[in-house]
Amino acid sequence: MELTNRYNRQMMLPEISKEGQKKIRTAKVLLVGVGGLGSPIATYLVGAGIGRIGIIDDDVVDITNLHRQVLYTEKEAGLPKVECAKRRLQALNSEVEIDAYPYRLTKENAHELISRYDIVVDGMDNFITRYIVSDECKLQGKPYVYGAIRGLDGQVAVLCKGHTTYRSLLPDEEATLSMPHPGKAVLGTTPAVVGSVEACQVLMLAAEFGEPLIDKLWTVDLSTMMSYVIEM
Repeated sequence: MELTNRYNRQMMLPEISKEGQKKIRTAKVLLVGVGGLGSPIATYLVGAGIGRIGIIDDDVVDITNLHRQVLYTEKEAGLPKVECAKRRLQALNSEVEIDAYPYRLTKENAHELISRYDIVVDGMDNFITRYIVSDECKLQGKPYVYGAIRGLDGQVAVLCKGHTTYRSLLPDEEATLSMPHPGKAVLGTTPAVVGSVEACQVLMLAAEFGEPLIDKLWTVDLSTMMSYVIEM
């Protein structure tokens, strides 16, 4: 596999090198949601030269989201996110294969979609889809890089790779789904930080370096810059 010099800076890292980059170039990742979290996740995975990325989202670009959904422009308001995201990402790195799915991930399509990829990464903003993704990843034996934000807080974990799943975090699905929406208040940099950590976890899994957050939950409070890693 020929590697272009665009990846030289990360191949200089002994943790990655040419061998790790080759693994990144063959990795297939499904990103569920290309909003606030999905914007940095997609940008850094495509920039790093991930081999293939699927992006799934049924929403359109909204001007009120642009403070954090930095894949998009004002002129794209009202257009499907996945179409705009694909254009932007392809312009960033034409070597990456990008699959765009302009609809929601559901119980009905989850099995087929997830079976096409090696790793699933969380750009979601709802509990229902996370349960679906976690259950399907557990069934197929594929890692699910979970991430979530609220206001100035965020958390990341690698689920379905060890013994923990999303149900380990929130075991009572009925109670979880009945909780009120946490609200839309968020600083734009919160998903930037958390999404970047998620992208790093994907690269660690793909290139097989470092210590991914398998059975661990990383949390951060950006108002104090305090962060913790909790064993699960």
